[in-house]
Amino acid sequence: MTTSVLVVDDDASMCETLQVGLEPRGFTVRWTTSPAEALDLLAGGSFEAVATDLNMRGMSGIELCERIAANRPDLPVIVITAFGSLDTAIAAIRAGAYDFITKPFELEALILALERALTHSRLRAEVKRLREQLSDAGNRYEDLVGASPAMRRVHEMIERILDSDASVLITGESGTGKEVVARALHHHGRRQHGPFVAINCAALPETLLESELFGHARGAFTDARAARNGLFVQANGGTLFLDEIAEMPLALQPKLLRALQERKVRPLGGEGEIPFDVRLVTATNRDLETAVHEGRFREDLYFRVNVIHVPLPPLRARGGDILLLAQRFLSDYGARSGKQVTGLSPQAAERLLAYAWPGNVRELENCVERAIALAQHDLVLPDDLPEKIRAYRRSHVLVASDDPAELVPLEEVERRYILRVMEVVGGNKSQAAQVLGLGRKTLYRKLETYGEHARSEE
Repeated sequence: MTTSVLVVDDDASMCETLQVGLEPRGFTVRWTTSPAEALDLLAGGSFEAVATDLNMRGMSGIELCERIAANRPDLPVIVITAFGSLDTAIAAIRAGAYDFITKPFELEALILALERALTHSRLRAEVKRLREQLSDAGNRYEDLVGASPAMRRVHEMIERILDSDASVLITGESGTGKEVVARALHHHGRRQHGPFVAINCAALPETLLESELFGHARGAFTDARAARNGLFVQANGGTLFLDEIAEMPLALQPKLLRALQERKVRPLGGEGEIPFDVRLVTATNRDLETAVHEGRFREDLYFRVNVIHVPLPPLRARGGDILLLAQRFLSDYGARSGKQVTGLSPQAAERLLAYAWPGNVRELENCVERAIALAQHDLVLPDDLPEKIRAYRRSHVLVASDDPAELVPLEEVERRYILRVMEVVGGNKSQAAQVLGLGRKTLYRKLETYGEHARSEE
């Protein structure tokens, strides 16, 4: 895929030199020695960038920049001149130029400037497109913002299971929006007029969790002055959402399993059973299959809660959704703060797309809220973002190198790659085993070996 560039210089030999140098590097070059002709070409052509000389007969590069900025503000212009000075550079940028280089220059400097300008232009167009998409979107699941293939699959799955009573297990890294999916299932399904009741299984001690779920009779324990219905009964006719199901105490799991099988609960200290009618939705950021394998979660309960599995992708796997979500948060927090922050600068958008987002959507929301608090312009700039996002560089697994000192044994390459896959999938061993094409037991054995080596090196 080539990039179309218009070169404007009243020196034909310079135009030819640039054409010869740029075309082998993936650019399609058309040139003219007349600024007036350049404007005509731009009116009828689909150029992606312009490189223009500053001092030309009939019209200067500054004037040409101004004319292009007025008619094609999305088109980046690189100004080239032999008369470089700070005042000239400022004048070119004010006229709408993206960058400014001086003669004599290396061809690589022009190529780098063009590539930066094109990245800037494309990101600006993407931000604009996403902003329009967000405002025009007739997304049925308004809180599940996303247009990536991964999120389209989530939307399609939700659509298919809305009116089912089958138990749903939502998995995904922390911050991916598991409760948002649970609420979408409830509010758009046939139980939408019933209650939505949620509890975090990791937030309460075992005895209190049992009472919360199943209720208690009067006098069942100290301070139980009156009988109380548990959440299963409170959610009758609606949806019960058990977040962090993997953290449920092992001793409490048989009682939960029986309640789900019988569709009845016995309150703590009570003699009779109370029937209930709820749809159970559970969520976890843990690998439940691994928990079953390690004896921390009952296998029969796992099959009971995992009738339908809805996996949520991490934010780093959602591509342009990062900018779509950022724009949504900008609109929300900008309105709350009263600031007129309308969008992201292309440079800020580039930083957001490059970052790995270990905290997923929750971290992005926090980042945008912070950026709005710090923003001094109508666009979020890179300086408004946290330092770790501005400075982030993706890590790579070294497979081979021309430097003999950097070559490593095959076993070490395997170790690095396995640990990198584990990092990307958020520690989910079942998913990592699938990606690597290994049996789970084989992966567990290798990870245990790596852990032992790490301990011996400390």
